[in-house]
Amino acid sequence: MKLQEKLKSFENQYVFIRWAMGGEYGKLRYVGEDYIEFDIVDVNYMTVKETMLIASHLIFEVAIGGADIARIVAEISSQLN
Repeated sequence: MKLQEKLKSFENQYVFIRWAMGGEYGKLRYVGEDYIEFDIVDVNYMTVKETMLIASHLIFEVAIGGADIARIVAEISSQLN
């Protein structure tokens, strides 16, 4: 199974992605065959600080769970009215 196929099931979820030029927490918006759209979350203010289009072949690591991601989801959920 290709990485893109697996990531497709995690669209619209918060994840940590490490790619060739960095790594950030954010929301996986779109997964295509040649790139992904990723909203980077500023963990201090829990707001989207930028949207990146990342070439799929540059992705090294994707974390879909863990304490940090659970904290981000809880913080953003508490801000919803």
